Amino acid sequence: MLRTHASKLAATTAVGAMLMALAACGGDSGSSAATPAASGASSAAPEGAKVGLAYDIGGRGDQSFNDAAAAGLDKAKNELGLAEPKELEAGNGETGAQKEQRLRLLAQSGYNPVIAVGFAYSEAIKKVAAEFPDTKFAIVDDAAEGPNISNLVFAEHEGSFLVGAAAALKTKKDHIGFVGGVQVPLIKKFELGYTKGAQSVKPDIKIDVKYLSQPPDFGGFNDPAKGKTAAEGMFDSGADVVYQAAGGSGGGVFEAAKAANGLAIGVDSDQALTADESVRGVIFTSMLKKVDVAVFDFLKSFADNTVKAGATTYDLKAGGVDYSTTGGQVDDIKAKLDEYKQKIIDGEITVPAE
Repeated sequence: MLRTHASKLAATTAVGAMLMALAACGGDSGSSAATPAASGASSAAPEGAKVGLAYDIGGRGDQSFNDAAAAGLDKAKNELGLAEPKELEAGNGETGAQKEQRLRLLAQSGYNPVIAVGFAYSEAIKKVAAEFPDTKFAIVDDAAEGPNISNLVFAEHEGSFLVGAAAALKTKKDHIGFVGGVQVPLIKKFELGYTKGAQSVKPDIKIDVKYLSQPPDFGGFNDPAKGKTAAEGMFDSGADVVYQAAGGSGGGVFEAAKAANGLAIGVDSDQALTADESVRGVIFTSMLKKVDVAVFDFLKSFADNTVKAGATTYDLKAGGVDYSTTGGQVDDIKAKLDEYKQKIIDGEITVPAE
């Protein structure tokens, strides 16, 4: 989720060199995922489409958000006969101009479609998509509008409600915590859903909240040391369960949970499977945000010549968010969580997004 401040010329040169090097090596809640907003059909998808994907901070290997996007790309490559995709990564402290140039260089080099992973690409994708009207773009986690932009968005608050309920059902101290990477509206959705879910079980539960950075500093998504310090403070003050929505910083939260003999909740991917093996045992569930499904769906629609501009919302009803059960640590509370899940799907519980 998400910028040395170099000059625009330096940004262009650096990203351009990176792309040339890669080329030398070869190459809000309610709508269903089945009903994206219609606006402009795709042009015919060429055989072996060349996909360009721009990651957020942390890139492939973050064990969370970016890795989920990578999994969708890998599946599409294997199943849809795509050409070798080009994957570029954001850097800590980079400017909006650098993000813009990354997308522009992909489009200029003939990559179509181009996928931007994360809301930080919002302004960049609007500008670059307008410059390349024959290229299809998609952005994860943002509603940036354009006739050739598909928005892959999620009901994070619904999935977070479920893991908040899980935290309240598991805590022995009636005291839990939330660590957010950067205090932006998207991550506030995670916090709000988590809080509402926990309070639905125990109205008087104590919930500590800490954000690792504030915009325009997006380093909170890639700073495990800060994540660890924030979670340590919560465990030291009496919390015994901490949920992190902090991208690459989440690894530090897991380390703190292990040291405190506490529990942690992962995010985006099933982190009991993807996190470092040394900390997997403390992750009793994760809020699953199926970015892999969204990326694959978009690429399949491109291959099928059915791309639509506008929003596709992946909510609980569409199976776009959920909670994980790996390791069996939620077996004793699964029936209760599934009851909450069904009530949200049926509209008996409405989870606020803001």
